[in-house]
Amino acid sequence: MTSTRKVYTVSELVGRARRVLEQDFGLLWLEAEISNFSAPPSGHWYFTLKDEGAQVRSALFRNRNQLLSYRPKDGDKVLIRGRVTVYEPRGDFQLVCEYLEPAGFGALQQKFEQLKQKLADEGLFNAERKRVLPPFPTTVGVITSPTGAAIRDVLSVLAKRAPFIKVILYPAVVQGAEAPAALIEALKTANRRRECDVLLLTRGGGSLEDLFCFNDEKLARQIAGSGIPVVSAVGHEVDFTIADFVADLRAPTPSAGAALLSPDRDALRQLLGQLGHRQHQVLQRAIRQRRSQLDSLSGRLPTPERLLARRAQRLDELRDRLLAGSQRRLQLGRLALAHQEARLRSVAPAVRLASARHRLASLQQRLVLTANRTIEKRRTKLARCTGQLATLSPLATLSRGYTLTRIEASGVLLQQQPQLPAGTLLETRLPNRRVLSRVETDEVLAHADPLAVPDRR
Repeated sequence: MTSTRKVYTVSELVGRARRVLEQDFGLLWLEAEISNFSAPPSGHWYFTLKDEGAQVRSALFRNRNQLLSYRPKDGDKVLIRGRVTVYEPRGDFQLVCEYLEPAGFGALQQKFEQLKQKLADEGLFNAERKRVLPPFPTTVGVITSPTGAAIRDVLSVLAKRAPFIKVILYPAVVQGAEAPAALIEALKTANRRRECDVLLLTRGGGSLEDLFCFNDEKLARQIAGSGIPVVSAVGHEVDFTIADFVADLRAPTPSAGAALLSPDRDALRQLLGQLGHRQHQVLQRAIRQRRSQLDSLSGRLPTPERLLARRAQRLDELRDRLLAGSQRRLQLGRLALAHQEARLRSVAPAVRLASARHRLASLQQRLVLTANRTIEKRRTKLARCTGQLATLSPLATLSRGYTLTRIEASGVLLQQQPQLPAGTLLETRLPNRRVLSRVETDEVLAHADPLAVPDRR
């Protein structure tokens, strides 16, 4: 009898299981937590995907992970696209990944695209509604975190390029759920105060989640409605937010934003020199033209001596006026430069520190005077209260010839007490001593005079 049993080798069994899994599942998406992440020198990534009830080995090979901008780590929640298979040499069930992103990234990106399309349809991104930035701002408002790297980069660039520009910081939270409201409030404050020529909305780089507060619809509308031109410099050059599209100008980084708003001091000086040289050339050309005209006219004059003298005098007058005007313009330029230098010196740390010390000394003197007046008022009030207490004191009553009598055991004063039993000990207080007595009899007086002595016969 021939056996009908089908006998598999291990390789056949594992191979068939691999084919069944790959055919049944195909390409799928999986959300899980990363653990046991490793990246050997080969460039491939190996890790375990797990949830509360199970785990699966996974691999993301080098030709795929080189295309990603995100490198996972243990504990990250991720969304993965891949194929189920079996690693035949070990018979391990595993997932070969083709793409990986942080969990929630896709939803945020979709939300970003939807809001971007909505605002674009409303015309908030149109170039014709955007304002031209002032070429030479004197005051720049910066909306960012006071402790972040962005404000340090902005101040560093402005100090090098244009130290004469005044910077006003409008502090705001730039990450998390509270950030949109804080940024909107900072924009409202800047527009209400109207103390700067242009606003720089900025923060350093981060993930999509970190920068997503700049994709808020209310913030976008506040930027669009700002009465002051707004420059957006959020994240790195590859990062884009809704604030970038709706702002009047987008800068790729905080440093680039500061550079866009500040004219280069050295470039200004070079420009002044070029303008002065061009002006000198214009003057020389004008003088040569005048001389040429004079020579031409002098040849046509029938009596050249007198006419030439008048023309020469006029020429000298025009030359003097041109030179005087040139010197006057140069002098005005020097005065303006000296004025800017004086303004810079007036805001020097040493001057501000001296002013602060003077104000501190004045405040300390006022504090001492106020404290002394307060102490004197308290002393007067204490003396008045002490006098009132002395007047109301029982000891003052005793000093006027009265006595206080109370039950010695309980300390209760005798005023209109019920009848006292015989043998009760009483304590009588005099001004300078106390007297103990014992009750022999207690009877109610019917006399109207409380000082009358009852008849005991």
